[in-house]
Order: sequence, then C-alpha cells, then structure tokens
Amino acid sequence: MCSRLQIPQWCAEFCLSAQYQHGVVVCSQIQRRQAVDLALRVADEMDVNIGHEIGYSIPLETCCSNDTILRYCTDDVLLREMMSDPMLEHYGVVVIDQAHERTVSTDVLLGLLREVLLQRPELRVVVLSAPPASDTLLTHYGNVPRLHLDAPCAGEVIHSSSSSAESFYSALRLALEVHRSREPGDVAVFLASEQEVLCACNILTKEASRMSASLGELIAVPLCPGYSGMCPPITESPQTSRRVFVSCSQSEDLFWPVDTVTFVIDTGVEKRLVYSPRVRASSEVIRPISKCQAEIRKRLTGSTGKCFCLYPEDVQLPAEIPPRILESNITSTALYLKRMETAGIGHCDFISRPDPEGLMQALEELDYLAALDNDGNLSEMGIIMSELPLDPQMAKALLASCEFDCASEMLTIAAMLTAPSCFIEPPVGMATEVMRCHMKFQHPEGDHFTLINIYNTFKRSQKEPYFSQEQCSRVPQIARDVDGSGNYFMLLNKHVAQVHRLSGYGAKAHKLGLPEWVLFHEYNLSDNNCIRTVTQISPQAFLQMAPQYFFCNLPPSESKEILQHILDSDGTGNARTKPQAAAPETKTETAEAESHDRCVIQ
Repeated sequence: MCSRLQIPQWCAEFCLSAQYQHGVVVCSQIQRRQAVDLALRVADEMDVNIGHEIGYSIPLETCCSNDTILRYCTDDVLLREMMSDPMLEHYGVVVIDQAHERTVSTDVLLGLLREVLLQRPELRVVVLSAPPASDTLLTHYGNVPRLHLDAPCAGEVIHSSSSSAESFYSALRLALEVHRSREPGDVAVFLASEQEVLCACNILTKEASRMSASLGELIAVPLCPGYSGMCPPITESPQTSRRVFVSCSQSEDLFWPVDTVTFVIDTGVEKRLVYSPRVRASSEVIRPISKCQAEIRKRLTGSTGKCFCLYPEDVQLPAEIPPRILESNITSTALYLKRMETAGIGHCDFISRPDPEGLMQALEELDYLAALDNDGNLSEMGIIMSELPLDPQMAKALLASCEFDCASEMLTIAAMLTAPSCFIEPPVGMATEVMRCHMKFQHPEGDHFTLINIYNTFKRSQKEPYFSQEQCSRVPQIARDVDGSGNYFMLLNKHVAQVHRLSGYGAKAHKLGLPEWVLFHEYNLSDNNCIRTVTQISPQAFLQMAPQYFFCNLPPSESKEILQHILDSDGTGNARTKPQAAAPETKTETAEAESHDRCVIQ
C-alpha cells in the first residue's frame, strides 16, 4: 500500500522538476471511496489542504482547483474527461491504478492511451497492478520499464482439506470461533457476493447478541463497493470489541487503512454477473477467485496473522481476473468509442478484444436508438446521448421525455434506476412486514411510477414535494403475457420470464390480474428468470413510441403479428384479437430466428 501512496507523489515531483510544462498528474481508481480516501491520505502526508494541491473527482462530486497538481479520480470520470480532451493535454503523467481488476473503464483507458502516446511521446503512463501481474497486462505496452516492489510477507496460511458448498456458513462459524478464542485482532471475511455480505452481517449481529458479554463486543461491518454508504469510517477498534469486516470481490483494496486485521477468512469464490449477447440478459456465475486476489487477501494480516483459505492448497485458481469487457453489455462502451472517433481517436487497442457478437449487438442497439446515421457514424442524437452519464437506452428515454412533457418525471426514474436499488432483501422473518411497507408506495400504473412515489416521499420529507404521472419511457424492452398467467414473452429475444416478486404487479397479481403488455427495465436469468421494474403499456402506445425500423426488425412471433394487425387497422384493432396466421410463441429462439438479420441501418 505504501507504493500506492508514494508513486503518484513521485510522479508529481517529476512534473514539478519539468515545471509542469507537460501538465500535472492524474491517478485513476476503480472505486469512488478509494479515490477520496487516497486523496485525503496523500494531502495529509504532504501537509497540504485537500482541494488545493491535492484533489479528487468522482461522479457528482469534485474537489479540485487550478492549483491541483495531483488529482485522484475514478476511471469512468477520466474516460468522460477524454471526450473533451482526447489527448489529455492537461496531464504530464497518467497513473492507472488497480489495473489488475480489469474493469471496462480501465481496459478502455489502457487501450486509448496507446493511441495517445503515439501522438504525445512526452506523456508518461504509469500502470499499477497487484502481483502476480498477468502476461497480457505486462506486454500490452511492449518493451517498457517494469518496477517490481516486494509485497509484505503473508502470515500463517491454513487451507481446508476439501472444497465445501457450504463455505458461507463455514466462514461465519469460523469467525465466531475466532471471537470465542479471545485472540486479539479484527477479522476480515471474504464471501461470494454483496448479497451474502449483508446476510452475513445480519447473522453475525444476531449471534453476537447471544454471546457472553465477557468475550467483548462483536461488531459486523459490511465493506463492499455497492454498499459504500453503509460502510462506517474505519477507525481504531476499541480495546473491548472486535470488528468482523465482511466483504467480497473487488474489495480487497478497501482494507488498505486497516492495520488491525489479524485473521482473514477466504471462501475462495466470487459471484459475478455475466452478460450473454445471445439472450440479452445477465446471469450470476459462481467461480473461483484469481491468484492475484488470493495473494492480496493472504497479505492483509501481515506477517503475524492467520489466513484461513476454505479451499484446498492444490486447487487451480485462474491466473488473472477475467476482463469485465468480455462479460458485460458493451452498448455504452460502443457509444463512447464512437464519440472518441468524432473527437479524433479512431482506434482503441484493447488488451482483450470484445466478443464480436456482443459488439454487433451493441451497434444494432445504437442504431435502434437513432444514435447512428446512415453511414454508421454518430448522429446528432448520438452525440447528445454520449454527453449523458447514463445507459444509452436511458439517455434516449430522457431526451425523448421532452417531447412528451415529462422530463422531470423521467429524470427521477433515470436517477432511481441508475443509483443502487432502494429495495434490499428483508431480514429473516420480516418479509411480510417489509412487503406491507412497500405497498404504501406502489402505484397502480406500474413500477416506474412506484419509483417516482418513493422519490417524492423522500422529497416531501425534505419539504420539497411535487408529483406527476406521465408515461414517458422509450426503452424498447416490451413483453406480452401469452397465457394470462404471468408468462411474459419478450419480443426482442423471444424468451419467457416472470415478473419479479418485488414488483407491484407481483404483489397484486392474484387480486387484480396482470396486464397483457408491459415495458420492463431489466431481465436477469439468475434471479428466477425475472423481469424487473415493470409498467403496463398499451400496444398502441408502444407502436407510437417505438421507432419503425426497430419494430420492423423484431424477430417473427405471434406478439409481433398482433402489433402488425393493429398497425394495419390504423390502431383500431383489439389488442387481444389474434390474426389467423399467427405462429405460436416459443420459449427459445428457433434456428430461423437466430439466422434472421436484424441489423438494418436506419
């Protein structure tokens, strides 16, 4: 961790020696909290005021000035800065930290910087990676100087004799046993996902209340990026208490200010969302962590602690963390790269090239949203969409809301869907009570309006009330209940899913019935094959809002035949009336649908 603090400072001294003729220093981080914490720590070490010589920039918050010579920022913020300054003329040194995490933004930065270096040979790029660094990362910039810093020695490492499917409960039992042993020091527990982190904290808190007071207080602390607001500031632990930091993947670096961790319990697995272009949906995959992650966790205890690895010593861990760009929906990335072509950088030399099928789907979706012109270049609408830090579909919906006079409501929906979910899994035994509370906010028109209700209720508590009920989304994700029992057929990918149980429609399905046609925000295979954030929509309204070229390129289905019948009858047809030649819906795509060419340029 010392190197992460010192190297950016050395770079600042290097720029100072050149009297900043080539610019100042920027250091990218993958997490907001890390960018802020590191800036505060470095400002303290250098005895300067935060926001002056040392500053930071994270989404929705900037603490910098014209005097800032070292700025910490998230990798996505630095990417967006390149849209207006593609050559990064303001900087003499760019430090890419945590490169081993292989986030989409970091990979794109590393790819674009190769092109920038060709045009700015005076620019210095420093890439920081935790050992053992992968060969693909080491060779990306060719034969360049490499500096290896010895990491602190790990303490005693104890491996399990066999892998266990119950590693979650094994880790919690072991944490409680450590507390009962009365050995001093805090505990770090690494689980598979953020959901497991919250569940574990609830269990540990309940078990701690039953333990003898003579053992001292046991405090469960969630520590993961998705719940950074729930993570209290890390300070010295009182002598009479023991903290159990519960975390998951991409959180190893959050422990850098903690020097009280004596015990690490590592389940050795992670749960990640992997996007499939073929079904246009994400699914959760449980798999082993990488060697790099395992080594970082082992060294958290220092040379005197213990690391309990709940997997065999001879287990074969992957050499590196899988690149997120190979597992994500890259529509936003494709829009950004199109914008960078307009800005003068026409090539991104990826470390790991995106899947061709995923890239074609991304371009197809941008075409559906009218973000591309007839030549496949960024249209005027696409340029405006790229300026918004939103998913392209949400950006288009927000721009289209001006036409329907509901920009304020759409802005609320976009904010609520972009931020972490306001709904969390209820504690054990409280599902009914939580659902009763949810019912107070549910809107009869659907989940999008429910989000507006929740936001407005919050604003009323802030003494700033307002409310409106305009249908305003243009996101082309529409589904139809094919049998009246809640089996929703999605027109775009020809799969069938149920409404999520936390949806307002899920709660009242048995009383009022479900709408036939719905517009949804998210489809997740792993979450019981569900669609989430659902709102009723009439087929006539969908035909009015959906671009004609999008509708024409939908795969053949009975639902599309119904929509065509409505179009042919000038909107006077009945949505429930089915044409004679309609083909039955199927749960999966047919071979003909798979070969159907849906990528038609506007």
